[in-house]
Amino acid sequence: MGRILFSGRVSSSPAIARLSPAPLRSGRVAHRRGDLRLGWALGLFAWALASAWSWVPSFWGDEAASVLSAERPLPSLFRMLGHVDAVHGTYYLGLHFWIEVFGASPFSVRMPAAIATGLAAVGLYFLVRELRSRRLAVTAALLFAVVPRTIAFSDETRAYAFSAAIAAWSLFLLVRLVGRGVTSKRWWLGYGLLFAAGVYTFLYFGLFVVVHALVLLQARVPRDILRRWALATAGAVIAAAPVIVFGLGQHDQVGFLARRETVTPHSILVTTWFGEWWFAVIAWVLIVTAVAFFVVDLVRDRRVDLGAAQVGRPRPISLTWLGMAWFVGPLLILMAGNLVVADFTPRYLSYSAPAAGLLMAIGLVRIAGLIGRTRPRRTLVATITGVALVLGVAAPIYAASRTPYAKNNTGWQSISEVVGTSARAGDAVVFDESTRPSRLVRLSMYLYPAGYRGLRDVTLETPYADTNSWHDSVYTVDEALRHDRFDGVTTVWLVEYGDDDYGLKSLQDAGYAIASTHTAHNATILELTK
Repeated sequence: MGRILFSGRVSSSPAIARLSPAPLRSGRVAHRRGDLRLGWALGLFAWALASAWSWVPSFWGDEAASVLSAERPLPSLFRMLGHVDAVHGTYYLGLHFWIEVFGASPFSVRMPAAIATGLAAVGLYFLVRELRSRRLAVTAALLFAVVPRTIAFSDETRAYAFSAAIAAWSLFLLVRLVGRGVTSKRWWLGYGLLFAAGVYTFLYFGLFVVVHALVLLQARVPRDILRRWALATAGAVIAAAPVIVFGLGQHDQVGFLARRETVTPHSILVTTWFGEWWFAVIAWVLIVTAVAFFVVDLVRDRRVDLGAAQVGRPRPISLTWLGMAWFVGPLLILMAGNLVVADFTPRYLSYSAPAAGLLMAIGLVRIAGLIGRTRPRRTLVATITGVALVLGVAAPIYAASRTPYAKNNTGWQSISEVVGTSARAGDAVVFDESTRPSRLVRLSMYLYPAGYRGLRDVTLETPYADTNSWHDSVYTVDEALRHDRFDGVTTVWLVEYGDDDYGLKSLQDAGYAIASTHTAHNATILELTK
């Protein structure tokens, strides 16, 4: 049975040798008590950062889809998944039971993403520690926690944080199995189940088969290990077949992407992972540094030949190669696919955020090694300074993400507050139905119901729980008037998105006149009386 070695000289250069693999003592270093404590402490830090002030931003459209879907009765949820959002079904189902226990407040429903972010940090630490030094592992986990893409998904009621966590842990498990030469069916079955869980969590997690294949290619694994991996991966694909089939059948759901220019230099270099240009500049400098040193390693050590595809003598797993495959592989596949079918949006690459933190950490530690050279204390100080710099640059991005209107400039909680302080029980409420689904102000009534208690929803035809989508079926104002839905109503609260005038003329023709005007962030709320 072959065995992949994680130890060995990478280079004689002191700066480059900083990242030479740490001795593993039979591959058990990640399970040493100190590493366990440190790994979980870093996970706790990432969780705390993710959950802090997570209740402040208003829900937005995608989160509305999650919460409203999860709050449906199970038969209604399964019926909906047969028509839309099958790719999110596993997440919705889990969130359904979470809400039954903990409620549907913003803090509650965003907590699972915060927990998953913490787990992703732990998985990344153990993965890096399996191959390299504790210092690099700590640096990678810390930088991952403040990558702007991580900040974005860590307090969002969606499944992206879970895909990042499964990505980190599946790579850790793969590296462990390959490093130990494990051929046990039980362990490879576990690997396959974890991979299938990733696909059920996020359909495009299936692209990780390419990432894992590239890692195995570079490591030049023995045939028996390669065979076990292929069987486990095939089993995972078969197990995930239902969500794959339903997801492909419902691909028209993302047809709107064809009307948007999603693949641009700015979206790739900035938006996808780094949010703001100033963070992107620092991040790319560190990433390019990591890649440059990797190329130097290849030139200096001819024993590492990534062009060799044959399975032969095992060789050390390159952490930089692993990070590049994780970071760039899914991106290139999605960009290529986007040329045929519009299927790219930056958030789809959330599961590569740990790879961004990893490559940044490698570049930072390399630079610190150059600064310190043979002086460990100076190297440590340079590393700490670099981490502090990145954390400082990320601070304003994090602070902005915890403001009331941070998510898609949505302010539904403000609308509910204004209506709640002005309207009286028995008044009617009418919502602007002319905006795109993710901005429908009607959603504020379900996500922030306190301000709407006692009001009459006069344009409601069919509640969303009785439809095949997560939207209500509604009447226009004219239709509602014809159905006598306004009988006995003397006061109507018309909630418009922006300065729109949806339904206003129909209400005025019916005898209602504007009595007062209120604003709530990007909404205009009109009080009409007769």
